[in-house]
Amino acid sequence: MKRQLSVFLKGAGMGAADAVPGVSGGTIAFVTGIYEELIHTIKQFGPSAFPAWRRGGLAGLYHHLNLAFALPLLLGIGVSLVSVAHLVVWLMDDHPLLLNGFFFGLVAASAIVVSRHPADWKLWHLVPLIVGLLLAHGLPSLMPLVTQLGIPSLVLIVGGAIAISALLLPGVSGSFLLLTMGLYGTVMQGIRSFDVSLLSTFAVGCLIGLFGFSRLLSWLLRRYHTATLQLLIGFIVGSLPVLWPWRELVRYQLGPEGQMIPLDYRYLTPGDYAILTGESGLMLPVLIAMLFGAALVLGLARGSGGSAPGRAGNGSHNSPDKEGSNA
Repeated sequence: MKRQLSVFLKGAGMGAADAVPGVSGGTIAFVTGIYEELIHTIKQFGPSAFPAWRRGGLAGLYHHLNLAFALPLLLGIGVSLVSVAHLVVWLMDDHPLLLNGFFFGLVAASAIVVSRHPADWKLWHLVPLIVGLLLAHGLPSLMPLVTQLGIPSLVLIVGGAIAISALLLPGVSGSFLLLTMGLYGTVMQGIRSFDVSLLSTFAVGCLIGLFGFSRLLSWLLRRYHTATLQLLIGFIVGSLPVLWPWRELVRYQLGPEGQMIPLDYRYLTPGDYAILTGESGLMLPVLIAMLFGAALVLGLARGSGGSAPGRAGNGSHNSPDKEGSNA
């Protein structure tokens, strides 16, 4: 019961993070030590479940799908997403500096926590680290291309597949990618109003992305474990500019419904921000919010039992990977 409660709370943290553009629930999973168990558990939901069910019945299926982990995690994510939808919209509208400051501190501390080099780290692992940095920076600028698909239902399906794949990547925010695709407001409104048709279409895309991308990540973690972790760290560090509180939008485009899709920002000091906007830069409150976010992550990392970042804890299906024999 203690583990289920812990997993539920970590799921709640993932759901809260994914409701905010620029923050990834995958980062929360990574820093709390459940990332690899999450990826390998998702991979179990597929054709391999049928032989497990035939061999062991419901008990065998329960073990194969790792439902002791998956159910409390999904419950935590779902409760958090529904409960924070209104709060997030209010904070984004009324207190964006404090919200971004909190998550900037949270993600920055996450990058520090997970950047410890494992024993088998090699110089060439800088390559996937740099690739992760570049992808984190470049992905949002590609997302507006999705709106050119034209058919609204197809846009929702592709957007759902991309957003849920981003949920699995630390440092890449599915919400922010939805924002750059012009779908964030649509999906959040659908959640608040419980639009079954819209949510069902979006869910189809999520399922496609979830099962396809989890298999790719699971394979990479098995074959190239340390290199994949360095790639994920690159994503985390590369996401930090998106969360810098004091910034000016310098390039954008309009989505199909007239909504503004951000493409590029100019990053400012608190003083320059105050001069530009005529509003207070709230330097001290934002710094406090940053420190609180950082302290929260450091506390979570300390409470995860000392396991390596992202490494599955008790109950994981996966065994330690041996990259050296495959790379």
